[in-house]
Order: sequence, then C-alpha cells, then structure tokens
Amino acid sequence: MRIGLRLLLGFFLILGLALFVVLSVFVQEVKPGTRQAMEDSLVDAAYTLARIAAPDMKAGIIATGGFAQALSDLSEVNPQASIWGFRKERIDYRITVTDAQGMVRFDTRPEAIGQDFSRWNDVSRALRGEYGARSSPANPYAPDTATVMHVAAPIRDGDRIIGALSVSRPNDRLEPYIERSQQRILRWSWALLGLSLAIGLLFSWWIAHSLSRLRGYANAVARGDRVAMPVLGRLSGSTEFSELAQSLEQMRLRLEDKAYVESYVHTLTHELKSPLAAIRGAAELLQEDLPPDDRRRFAGHIHRQAERLRLLVDKLLELAHIEQMRGLAARETVDLSALTRELLQRMEPGLRIKALRVHDDLGQAVQVQGDAFLIGQGLQNLLDNAMDFSPPGGQIWLRLHRDGEYVEWSVRDEGPGIPDYALDRIFERFYSLPRGEGQDKGSGLGLCLVREVCDLHGGQLVIGNAIPPPGCEARWRLPI
Repeated sequence: MRIGLRLLLGFFLILGLALFVVLSVFVQEVKPGTRQAMEDSLVDAAYTLARIAAPDMKAGIIATGGFAQALSDLSEVNPQASIWGFRKERIDYRITVTDAQGMVRFDTRPEAIGQDFSRWNDVSRALRGEYGARSSPANPYAPDTATVMHVAAPIRDGDRIIGALSVSRPNDRLEPYIERSQQRILRWSWALLGLSLAIGLLFSWWIAHSLSRLRGYANAVARGDRVAMPVLGRLSGSTEFSELAQSLEQMRLRLEDKAYVESYVHTLTHELKSPLAAIRGAAELLQEDLPPDDRRRFAGHIHRQAERLRLLVDKLLELAHIEQMRGLAARETVDLSALTRELLQRMEPGLRIKALRVHDDLGQAVQVQGDAFLIGQGLQNLLDNAMDFSPPGGQIWLRLHRDGEYVEWSVRDEGPGIPDYALDRIFERFYSLPRGEGQDKGSGLGLCLVREVCDLHGGQLVIGNAIPPPGCEARWRLPI
C-alpha cells in the first residue's frame, strides 16, 4: 500500500472515529439537555405560581378566587408566537393545586378536581417540603403514549405547608425542536466530514508527491546520475520537505566534491610534514659533534617546531569541538570590555616585544549573552592576528559600541592587509598568510574557529582591509 493511501486512510480513520464519538455524544445529549432546560423553566413557574396561589389557598377560595379566575381560560389563550420557524398557538402548561392531603382543589383542566394526587411523586414530595418532579405517561392506562413532565412546589402558610401546586407540560411539544437540532447537527457533521476528506486528500497527495520526488532524486544520486535538485513547488514553501531537498543537495555536492576532500587532506599532510621535517633534520644534526652555540640553536629550532605542532593539534581539537556543537547549552552575561582588557593583559609581553601601542575605545560594561569561554577564544584569535601582522612599533585600535540590537567589537592594525587573491579564502581551513619576518606561519584555523563561534551566537563577522589603508580590520557583531 502506497504511503499516500496509508496517510489518507489513517487520517480518515482518526477523523471519522473522533467525529463519530463527538457526534454520538452530542446527539445523545440534545434530548436530555432540552428536557432539563424545560424542567428548569417548570421549576421557576411552579414556585412562582405557588407564591401567587398562597393567599387564596389560605382563605379556602382556591377554586373560586382570583387565582382560579385568572387561569380559568388559560387553555384558550393563543400566543401567536413563531419560535425558530414553529408556530405556537396555545399554552401547554397545565396547573393543578392540591390541598395538604393531596386532593385536587383546582385544575386548569377540571376533570381532575376531587381526585387524590397524593400518590404522585411530585405532589407527595412537595407536601413534605422536598423538590418534587416526575415524568409519566399522559394516559396512565396506556404507558406507550406520550409522556408529561410534572414539577410541584409547596404552598406555604408561614412554615406550614397547606398544599402543593404542580405545573406540567407534555414532552412531545419539544420533539420538533429536538428533531431540527439533530438534523442540523447531522447535516453540518456530514459537511465537515466531506470537507475534512477533501483536505485529507490534498494533504496526503502533497506529502506523497513530495516524498516521491525526493525518493526519485535520492535513487538517482545513488545510481551516480547527475540530476538537479527537485523543485517542490509553491505549496511546499520553506517546509521540511524543501529543507530536506536542500540537505540532500548539499550532501550530494559534498560527496561529489572530491577535489575539496583531496585538497583538505593534502594541505593537512603538508602542514604536519613541514614541522616534522624540520624537527627530524635538527635532530639528525644534533647527533653530530657540534659547537655549543649550534647545539642550542638546533635544540631551540626543535622546540619551536614542536610548539607549532602542538598549537596546530590544539586548534584542530578546538575547531572540531565547536563544529560538533548544535547550539549553546547555557548562556551567561559576558562583559566584552572587561574580557578584552583581560586578554590584552595576557598579551602584554608580546605587545612589548614588538613595541605595539593599543588604542582602547572599549567603553565600560558592554554586555552580551553567550558562552564566555567561546567568545574569549574568538576574541583571542582576532587579537593574535592583529598583533602578529602588525609591524614593530605599530598601532592597534580597539573599538566597542552598540549598533541597534547588536554590539559591534572591532580591531584594526597597521599591517600589510589582505591581498586581493586571499580575500575569499581567509576562512578556509589551513589557509594562512605570511605573518612577518622571523615569525612562523600560522595554523590557518584561527579564523575558522572565530566564524564557528560567531555562528553559534547568531552574530556576524566581517574581515577586510582597513579604509583608509594600510592595515586590516575585523568587525564582530553580536546580538545583545
């Protein structure tokens, strides 16, 4: 079974089951809910009329008094009302008054006068001061006939109950309203089900179509065919399918870009081979009988090359660790001004050796949220580059200021700047420019590390030649 059909069936099954449960519960609740609403209105009417009938009941004129006269022609009243499309042309209430023994003393339908109603649940409970209600057949001798709801309220003389007043209404008067409600619920439910089915069809087709195109693209790549990345259309937008297609395309480009892999391996091998060859040559010379000065010179050469190897390995480990991070585990407040000055203190010996002057325009307590250690690593690499490429006796300018929702940290030196041919390659691994007379070549990993740290913090890194020349300027923008 194809995935589109499985998705559609699963969607329709879940929707149909949910709709069936909701619809069943809703329809089943319509009739009880309507009757409960009617019972509530009967309670109000019964207790209101019981208060009105109380004076005539105390005076013993409940059958002939004002209460009886006001209700004598109740069955003949025509309200001429239109309720939800249904005409109402008579009053459906029946009002019965019994004395304290349950004998009927007044009835809007006189046939019950003189009968004993004390056995009925509504009257007997009302005479005991309790809430009394019942629903019973309109004809006690024909249980299958329509039912009538009765609600009784006690008639009081102070604290003494002297009678009960019952208000009753046939339940079948509610059937037109209940039936119309159920029909409308069912009609809208079928419409909703049809609309949901159409949406499900469209949604399933879209997923199946997108997956089918991605599968075809992946199969073509697996066969070694050179195919273009599938365009999933406007409906896909920037959804996960488009992102998956782009990821597959990037993976294909990386897998096919053998020249890049070969260049990476070749450069790494060269970077390791050069210091190892220098160490090996100096070690072989030290095995010979040399003057003390030459021995010290070659030993120092071995030490410098070993330090270069150590720095290269350390940088590789740092870069690998940062590249594997998918985000910052925790953020803290980082004072860029204080952190930069702390790094400058560590660099003071190197600055003194080259007689470099640092112009501090860092301000006070400029803060961002991030990883203090990683930001420090990034700043340290940028400061090291500025110091290494600066000529002896040169100047370095440091500036820190807020720019909208960002803080911009910048460093500028008076070095030779970046050659035009190298501007597009400064972030490549192991790509390094000559640093100055008497200095070893760098690892070519420092700016890669800075860029990775910048991306983790959602920042922006721009490095280029200073304007006006000479020199190079690095600007690092971090969100506040």
